[in-house]
Amino acid sequence: MSSLVRIAPGALELGRPLPWNVYDANGNVLLRQGYVVQTDFQLEQLFERGRFKPRKIKRPQDDIVEDHRRRNPFADYADLLQTLEATLNAITDGEASAQKRLMGLTRMIERTCTEAPEASLALVHLYSISPTILEQTLFYAILSQFTARQFGLDEKRTSVLTAAALTANLALVPVADQLNASNKLLSPDQRQVIRKHPERSVQALQAAGIDNKLMLAIIAQHHEQADGQGYPDGLSGTEIRPEAEILALCERYVAMITKRAYRTRLNVTDARRLIATLGDGTFRPAIPKALLKVLGDYPPGVLVRLDNNEVGVVSCRPVRSRGPFVKAIFGPRGNRYSGTFERDTSLLEYNIRALEEPEVMPSMDFSLIWGFRS
Repeated sequence: MSSLVRIAPGALELGRPLPWNVYDANGNVLLRQGYVVQTDFQLEQLFERGRFKPRKIKRPQDDIVEDHRRRNPFADYADLLQTLEATLNAITDGEASAQKRLMGLTRMIERTCTEAPEASLALVHLYSISPTILEQTLFYAILSQFTARQFGLDEKRTSVLTAAALTANLALVPVADQLNASNKLLSPDQRQVIRKHPERSVQALQAAGIDNKLMLAIIAQHHEQADGQGYPDGLSGTEIRPEAEILALCERYVAMITKRAYRTRLNVTDARRLIATLGDGTFRPAIPKALLKVLGDYPPGVLVRLDNNEVGVVSCRPVRSRGPFVKAIFGPRGNRYSGTFERDTSLLEYNIRALEEPEVMPSMDFSLIWGFRS
């Protein structure tokens, strides 16, 4: 067991699943990742008693060591976010290790999406309530990875797109969380920061010695629009690379399902409906179709009510005319099951009746639900 660090006030929020296991001072698990803190008293108790295991960031010369264990997106969540933060800091500081760090993180995300696709997509939806800019960035990369493959990009272009998704908003990182938490109109200075962030992100990457032309083009173009009304260069139509459109659409989808101080979030059904309209001149038609195919009608990680009145979480998209599959959490009378029960929703009894949108997400052991050892 590595050293344990006391949880700092502000690290956890009411109504959001825990991002990692919480331990007591002796290293015993108090609460597992996925538990939802619902009262201020619970939060105070966690700050008083709770600890977590910090990730030891490897030195640059150690980055070449390959980790061959099976990827578990839930257990790796905190590690991915800390590695992303360290990578963006290395780029901003112009460190010689910046490119190596970025490529290492890109490979880690590619492996995670390949080895645990359902859990990777679930991660996006389970933590979509009020994500930080680092969480959003990770979600952009995950969704871009899947959408690019579905769209038909080759492995090399998909990898470059994933790296671009991780860095396209580099210039926004210092201010994004503050902007998302504000319900005030943007000031002229804030609007300028937003409009300038693609080119400032490109400049930071170039200064750190990262000069892949495709990657820089994706970042520069990811806020251009087919009608010429985007920024910074007012490109239109096929002047915009498909990779940039994929990233733009993935960012838009995450924004749709994310709660902000200045607006409510859409449920996935409404978000899908809106995405379906974007193939009519806003994006290349095959790009929204690719994202919709990736998500399915009910993406992993969303809550649904079944025809037998059970409530559960979608754990897996359809497989060979079966599914989607749901892990039932609550019984027909609203009683919480002590475990979970898998339901094939292609069976009449377990057809999905509706999305379930509770005020507060129920607590779940994510690793257990998606078949990982806790």
